Amino acid sequence: MSEPEFSRPVRVEPLPRSGLEETIEATEAERKALAKLNNLVDVARLTARFRIARWRQGVKVEGEVLAQVTQTCVVSLEPFEVEIEEPIEVRFLPSDAKAPDREDETDGPDPLIDGKVDLGALASEFLTLALDPYPRKPGVAFEAPADVAGDDTPFGRLKPLSDGEEPD
Repeated sequence: MSEPEFSRPVRVEPLPRSGLEETIEATEAERKALAKLNNLVDVARLTARFRIARWRQGVKVEGEVLAQVTQTCVVSLEPFEVEIEEPIEVRFLPSDAKAPDREDETDGPDPLIDGKVDLGALASEFLTLALDPYPRKPGVAFEAPADVAGDDTPFGRLKPLSDGEEPD
């Protein structure tokens, strides 16, 4: 199994009564690995802030990922910078705890393994979820080439067949 691109395991069992507040920042090597993982030109900055509190028999992790990334425009193929501010909210329960039967929650709690939560992995996951899969540089619009209109296309040349005529 390969090492994660960004890892910051934090012991949450036992959790102080007041909870924990943690801020993490990716190193240059971690940012390069995250850029490669997400097919980005660059990750210039990645910081995440977390509040960890007791929740049932486990913990609730809330916070946000703040990042500056460079994506490639799907229309112009030009690189452009994007600011990411993505909220985080995840619940964890020990593997032996019974998950709550709640119909209003679409995602159940994640397993708490060895009393730790990997805040780096959470930040990486929420960064990936925040990225536009089809990024467009602001102000760029797709315009169909002018010479691919009318009957001068493969399908345009076949149109007479559907009308019962012979093609040229």
